[in-house]
Amino acid sequence: QVQLVESGGGLAQAGGSLGLSCAASGRAISAYSMGWFRQSPGKERAFVGDISWNGGNTYYADSVKGRFTISRDNAKNMVYLQMNSLKPEDTALYYCAAKLWARATRPPQYDYWGQGTQVTVSS
Repeated sequence: QVQLVESGGGLAQAGGSLGLSCAASGRAISAYSMGWFRQSPGKERAFVGDISWNGGNTYYADSVKGRFTISRDNAKNMVYLQMNSLKPEDTALYYCAAKLWARATRPPQYDYWGQGTQVTVSS
């Protein structure tokens, strides 16, 4: 079992930045691809991006490409999401998720989820 806890959410102005963290426990995440997803009220949970098990590859949704960066520190069992040039449409509950080995973009493909952290971007 892997427990995931997100932190770092909050309120930001449009054009500003926020950094999210995802702390994993229970098992080393070095064998897991780690994904970030977000969900707004009334909408489905959407893929934001993910990072391969060794950090060698990252993938992003078109809506965040060039603005968001995912990184990880396997020694600390941590994953990060740096969000720059924030827009009001980035407002959502952000989730960290873990999937053994191969990467994926659909929520049902992930094995473990955190509870989420709220990000609100004002215009």
